[in-house]
Amino acid sequence: MAEEKVGFFKRLVQGLGKTRDNIVSGMDSIFNGFSHIDDDFYEELEEVLIMGDLGVQATYDILDDLKGKVKAEHIKEPMQCRELLIESIKEQMDVGETAYEFEEKTSVVLVIGVNGVGKTTTIGKLAGKLKAQNKKVVLAAADTFRAAAGEQLKEWANRAQADLIGGQEGSDPASVVYDAVASAKARHADVLLCDTAGRLHNKKNLMEELKKMNRIIDREFPEAYRETLVVLDATTGQNAMQQAKEFNEVADITGIVLTKMDGTAKGGIAVAIHAELGIPVKYIGVGESIDDLQKFDADTFVRALFTTGDGEEGENS
Repeated sequence: MAEEKVGFFKRLVQGLGKTRDNIVSGMDSIFNGFSHIDDDFYEELEEVLIMGDLGVQATYDILDDLKGKVKAEHIKEPMQCRELLIESIKEQMDVGETAYEFEEKTSVVLVIGVNGVGKTTTIGKLAGKLKAQNKKVVLAAADTFRAAAGEQLKEWANRAQADLIGGQEGSDPASVVYDAVASAKARHADVLLCDTAGRLHNKKNLMEELKKMNRIIDREFPEAYRETLVVLDATTGQNAMQQAKEFNEVADITGIVLTKMDGTAKGGIAVAIHAELGIPVKYIGVGESIDDLQKFDADTFVRALFTTGDGEEGENS
């Protein structure tokens, strides 16, 4: 397990390369370029953070925190702010231990997201991870509007040795959830993972569909712990933020999964979403294999962001 973590950290360091070039190099040129801490210094930092997709809210919160620490610790040298800034970013993002309660309880996890973000793949990887913890997993193929979704999920179910309950293409997604709940109860499953549609262009229909699913789960499986994850593609930056906001209007989102972190200069969006919506990023993906989806850990993420590509942490860090 420790080996897997080290491997993932290396992949995360590599995966965050573009984001690092976008954010950290800009920060470091400010730390090195200023001889003292003044308003201009903070203004330039603000610009780099916002341009790095950390978002306005997170940037203001991080800089307020930094200013407080600089004052309290009587810091005079800009370079001494680097460590403090890293700490401030970490504090913005800490998800706490309770974020993964669903793994320890009999639970139902609804997973939503628009086409193309890696939603079905994410569910498959989650199923594999839970299976590795000796959990009994049932998958519900309730995204019945996308022809390939069921087939894709079937492949993952076979890999994870999970039971798959599927509906015919175009069938009622809520009826699939109903059947899956019955199956999960009969088989004493630990976790029921539901793949659901994410048609944001038709929000009213989506909202009704999710409500219907939730009513069925409430009625048929009231004792189950509930989790609703939204899968977002990190490469889309502010567009991912917009999707998170819109999904949050139609469902009670409890966590975010950010995929394709390895292909983006916009990795700062993880910080922005957390700060602006108060919804924690719970998993991040940096590649195709099952081990490339990992629980989000603020400390690991920020350390990887400030580590150079050869595995060395940057100056003074």
